Amino acid sequence: MTRRRSTPWIHRWSRYLIAAIAVLGILDTAYLTLVEWGVIKEALCPTAGAINCNAVLQSNYAKIFGLPLSLFGLLGYAGMAALALAPLPLDPQEQKGLRSQVEKWTWLGLFAGATAMLFFSGYLFYLMAFEIKAFCLYCLASAVFSIALFVITIIGHAWEDLGQLFFTGIVVGMVALIGTLGLYASAKAPTAGGDSTGVEVGFTIQNSSGPAEIALARHLTQAGAKEYGAYWCPHCHEQKELFGKEAAAEFNYVECDPKGKNPRPNLCQAANIKGYPTWEINGQFYEGVQSLDKLADLTGYKGPRNFKNPIPGS
Repeated sequence: MTRRRSTPWIHRWSRYLIAAIAVLGILDTAYLTLVEWGVIKEALCPTAGAINCNAVLQSNYAKIFGLPLSLFGLLGYAGMAALALAPLPLDPQEQKGLRSQVEKWTWLGLFAGATAMLFFSGYLFYLMAFEIKAFCLYCLASAVFSIALFVITIIGHAWEDLGQLFFTGIVVGMVALIGTLGLYASAKAPTAGGDSTGVEVGFTIQNSSGPAEIALARHLTQAGAKEYGAYWCPHCHEQKELFGKEAAAEFNYVECDPKGKNPRPNLCQAANIKGYPTWEINGQFYEGVQSLDKLADLTGYKGPRNFKNPIPGS
């Protein structure tokens, strides 16, 4: 009489573990998506030093086709959860054949999905380390989730042909990597634009200023208004484009990143600045890009308002 070999515990629970990790990934990426869409005011994360969520989440690499990168991550995790749970509602006795087929194909889907996510997360880690030069805790957590999904997918199933599996993984990984490189081919590095001394100066302001913009900028300085920002921040650049090149040089701008031009990070820390840009006017703080009319209203500006530059996105 032969004894039936017991199924390893990891094989019995692997789908549940994959689903649980995918749910954590969904929560992580959903939170970042809500932050990007403004539903949540800001991500709870340090904003200076090596761990700097703002530097990552506001970089040019944080969006694909105008949509938050985290939204695509959310869809990826949701797909992994769906594949992991798909066979479980099927009765192993009455629907044995169907369940067997669903298990077979969903395992292939899980492996392909986990491999693609692993390569994609690896490239994003490279961007944070060498291009953005800052790390986001939520992005690091997502990378850990991707690694965990890949490992459990490998060890959580009795794969019959490891050679074929390895070949499939290489093909999927290369497709994922080439696709990722293609998506980011036109992305502009957020730290590009240093001067001859190596100081980071950020994006070049394209718009010119009219008399109204210059008058408002000088009024803001006289009123004691300050804009806190960072050289790598796209939204700070949008704010400067509203004023134009000449006017942007007139108002009081505080550079919060120590690597930027004329940095004053101590002022940003003292003001407890959490996001960029942030305006300080009469002791009140206003986060995000502000229209010139609103800045004029907040400071009692009485000069001309025929501002020539449109609000971004209008």
